[in-house]
Amino acid sequence: MKPTDKKKAVHIFFTALIILIADQLFKFLVLKTIPFQFSIQVIPNIFYLTYIRNYGAAFGLFQNASNLLLWFSVIVVGVILYIFNKIPKENFPQIMIGLVLGGTLGNLIDRIRFGYVIDFIDFRIWPAFNAADTAITIGVIGLIIYLIKKK
Repeated sequence: MKPTDKKKAVHIFFTALIILIADQLFKFLVLKTIPFQFSIQVIPNIFYLTYIRNYGAAFGLFQNASNLLLWFSVIVVGVILYIFNKIPKENFPQIMIGLVLGGTLGNLIDRIRFGYVIDFIDFRIWPAFNAADTAITIGVIGLIIYLIKKK
């Protein structure tokens, strides 16, 4: 492996690992401290921690498509590994791909373990979501911005 590929691998996989660990830790804490469908008010009328079981995709989309989403997650991980050599050498897209990879793995673990994803971040103006969803969203938006600016 070339030194530039090693650096790329470190950026992508270290970012993914940090996201995966943070996501699973937050979900573990939610499972241990918040009863199902119970809310803890953090900032009155703005932010709550609410334990929700999401059988769909990020932000409550595609409800009851858990098996399809499980396979979609496996495909996303496979595509990232497959295109590894084509990923640009710049740090920014590598970190964005790491966010997508880590978030995808975090939700994939939930789908395999439970058959659903644990959501807990609740602003009441949007369906509850989790750290993995946040990482995926930031990663995808970052990659779109990168590709637009690259052109």
